[in-house]
Amino acid sequence: MATPLAALAADSAGDVAHLIETALTPVFMLSGVGTLLNLLNTRSARVADQIEKASDLLDTEQDKEAKRKLRHHLRRLTRRIMVLDISIMFGGLAGAMTCGAAFVLFLGSVRDASIALWLVALFGAALLSTVAALAAFLCDCFFSWDNLRKSGPLPKSVKKRSPESSASTTG
Repeated sequence: MATPLAALAADSAGDVAHLIETALTPVFMLSGVGTLLNLLNTRSARVADQIEKASDLLDTEQDKEAKRKLRHHLRRLTRRIMVLDISIMFGGLAGAMTCGAAFVLFLGSVRDASIALWLVALFGAALLSTVAALAAFLCDCFFSWDNLRKSGPLPKSVKKRSPESSASTTG
């Protein structure tokens, strides 16, 4: 049985170039998915910070109308965090499927096996998962824009300033 290197040496330059081109496709896909996951995690952390801030304001707020607005804001933020979690899940799945496609490609070249069906299935699933992650991210963007348009940024607390803070601003 010929070794993979001996078989590679017998191939034409076009075949080798095609093999390299095919092997690099999952690498670029994985790089894009990694960047997307970084963006989604950063956005999720910002929404989580807003949830924490709104929860703190809600705990200290006395005004009923302000409490109602804060609860409404928390519900919207919770919906956004759920959509971002779904987006992150699909992005992670896309990364895993891309790695699977790269592994199948590697395994097929080493064992000289027929891998076309597996490669198409895994890479196709990776692309579909990426599309789903981007769609969920777009939903979060729409929720964010709609929330800003309807009610503006995070409601401010209407509680009275403490005596220490008013003394420091007057003197």
